[in-house]
Amino acid sequence: MAIKTYLDREAKAWLKRKKGPDEILRIVPDRLTDGHIPNYALFTAFDENPEYLGCILFDAKGYWIYDGDILSVTEQEQVAKFIINYTERL
Repeated sequence: MAIKTYLDREAKAWLKRKKGPDEILRIVPDRLTDGHIPNYALFTAFDENPEYLGCILFDAKGYWIYDGDILSVTEQEQVAKFIINYTERL
């Protein structure tokens, strides 16, 4: 069973940080893992050499987990909500 998410291509998201300056992340979908269940790699958006910030992994029931050690729980939740609720603006 594949989960329904709205982010199916690379996107940028505003991340509001509790400590430090807010920043924009680049979220890159990776569907190669299972073919149906998406995972999303996270990077800094505008750096010449983007920093890898970890990834958000989803399971078949729609639960997610962050694989990394840079983002706080609140920041992880922001990114997961962005992925789940993504709609393209016209």
